[in-house]
Amino acid sequence: MRRVLVTGAAGFIGMHVAAALLARGDRVTGIDNLNAYYDPALKRARLAQLLGRPGFRFEHIDVASDDGLAEIVAGERFDAVVHLAAQAGVRHSVTHPHSYAQSNLVGFLQVLEACRHAGTGHLVYASSSSVYGGNRQMPFAEGDRVDHPVSLYAATKKANELMAHSYSHLYGLPTSGLRFFTVYGPWGRPDMACYGFTRSILAGEPIRVFNHGRMSRDFTYIDDIVAGVLAVLDAPPAPGDGPTAAPYRVLNIGSHAPVPLLDFIGCLEQALGRRATLDLQPMQPGDVEATFADVHALEALTGGPRTPMPLAEGVRRFVDWYRDYHAPAGTQPPRISAATTWRPSEASTL
Repeated sequence: MRRVLVTGAAGFIGMHVAAALLARGDRVTGIDNLNAYYDPALKRARLAQLLGRPGFRFEHIDVASDDGLAEIVAGERFDAVVHLAAQAGVRHSVTHPHSYAQSNLVGFLQVLEACRHAGTGHLVYASSSSVYGGNRQMPFAEGDRVDHPVSLYAATKKANELMAHSYSHLYGLPTSGLRFFTVYGPWGRPDMACYGFTRSILAGEPIRVFNHGRMSRDFTYIDDIVAGVLAVLDAPPAPGDGPTAAPYRVLNIGSHAPVPLLDFIGCLEQALGRRATLDLQPMQPGDVEATFADVHALEALTGGPRTPMPLAEGVRRFVDWYRDYHAPAGTQPPRISAATTWRPSEASTL
């Protein structure tokens, strides 16, 4: 039984990681500030999936401003820390830059300091595919230059990787940064495409599609993300495992299968049994046209290729969760048969 701290435990990835750790018998302390970037009711509902489970306890803490973090890490002497708390959202960083500096830079420094002083055995933290910025070579590989971020969010995540390396080099703290690629699935974030598109399609409202639909993403189902996080957590880097002599590494976690955005919308239409009305928009500041993960390094670490969740099945599971979560108590919203509304021949014209 290992003792693991999960920051951002009421978040999308954090809840799933904490649940997986508990399921295998680890003791988990979760912390989260339950902020209002999106409806805190969803965060509390996620947290309710964890509270009361054997081996779990929760602390309401902001890693960027609360001294309680250092006390908890020092007192518990965790075997590992999974740091997933952050201010997320590429587009939001264009209009609210200060919250990203506070959460993603100051907050990460607090975590690094707490781990250093407590002698934590392994720090696994969330980076992002956004660090690749305007890179044109595909697929994105960990050894690529990532010196040209196109959003402040991406810049803070690259800064996290640099900060982690300095602590690995100076203090021997083993760190693993995980560049997540477009995570989706049940309990997902309302500001992400899967959730927002589903909400709008069911409401009969147009969905905004940027760059006139000429985009693709390496969509990665939440279970595949969690499997990667746990595998990396269990294999802390030794000195020299990464690009330098420090116990430091950065890894992509993705499906290695970019999907055109319009095809993704087609999967949603099929799962919902409804057609989407598209509001085609120009490219938004901070966005990139495509992401595509090279996952060879992760496969080498975890023992070979994994078969990712098929997109259609992953989208169906999200839609099933969405309908259940948003259904009034004791009811189930009507479902329209996909067989009578889905017209594949028209999907290619979207």
